[in-house]
Amino acid sequence: MKEVFLGGTCSGSEWRDDLIQLLTIDYFNPVVSDWNEEAQRREVEKRQTCDFVLYVITPKMTGTYSIAEVVDDSNKRPQKTVFCCLSLDGKSLFTHEQEKSLNAVAKLVAANGANVFSSLNGVAEFLNAA
Repeated sequence: MKEVFLGGTCSGSEWRDDLIQLLTIDYFNPVVSDWNEEAQRREVEKRQTCDFVLYVITPKMTGTYSIAEVVDDSNKRPQKTVFCCLSLDGKSLFTHEQEKSLNAVAKLVAANGANVFSSLNGVAEFLNAA
């Protein structure tokens, strides 16, 4: 069975729980209660071995490393890279400037040949059909 790596916004964002309910394929959730060297090693391994790497960005994003990861993967492995930017995360919106920047990232990732979505339903439909 196909497997997807669930990368992207952490920081209390609940998008993973919402998406998991929609998936009919296996998944790897890198979010753990105790982030340690073993968890980091497993994340790196699964990012390389999963059939798909998904990066979902929400307004709860506090760091930018997921943006670097999706651009990197869209260059190295575009056919297995999936990007989704959720403008609404239940409580807050991105600023206008963040929206413009994230739209530019989405265009760059798509131009590299990766799949880009704006909803978890779209992501799930794509992954479940793969």
